[in-house]
Amino acid sequence: MEAARAADPSAKLYINEYNIEYAGAKATSLLNLVKSLKAAGVPLDGVGFQCHFIVGEVPSDLQQQLEAFAAAGVEVALTELDIRMTLPATQALLNQQETDYRNVVAACEAVDACVGITLWDWTDKYSWVPNTFSGQGEACPWDAV
Repeated sequence: MEAARAADPSAKLYINEYNIEYAGAKATSLLNLVKSLKAAGVPLDGVGFQCHFIVGEVPSDLQQQLEAFAAAGVEVALTELDIRMTLPATQALLNQQETDYRNVVAACEAVDACVGITLWDWTDKYSWVPNTFSGQGEACPWDAV
């Protein structure tokens, strides 16, 4: 990270990881790593949360996870947000997905150090989800166009 900082002092240096949006051993281990890197003076600006969620299974403690990393002295960002469902999409699933997206955005907005949300594709037409999770899709907030 020191070499990256030297190459471009204005670049934001992030660790980007998945499954840290849930409380547990992986998130705790990464949080401990962040704290140790910061204590050692390693240039680390933020942690990116890869949020590849399933409709109805968005963690209810996402805001607390973001806050825990922010308290370690880094920015946080949702860097790969999508919320997939088992197909075919139904109105009930789409309604739950809307609620899930709203809750995720609200969690980020509630944390001062949460600097942004990046959706993990433009529309469902180009989404990676159907090729990776058979029978699942409709993960983006915009329909295939």
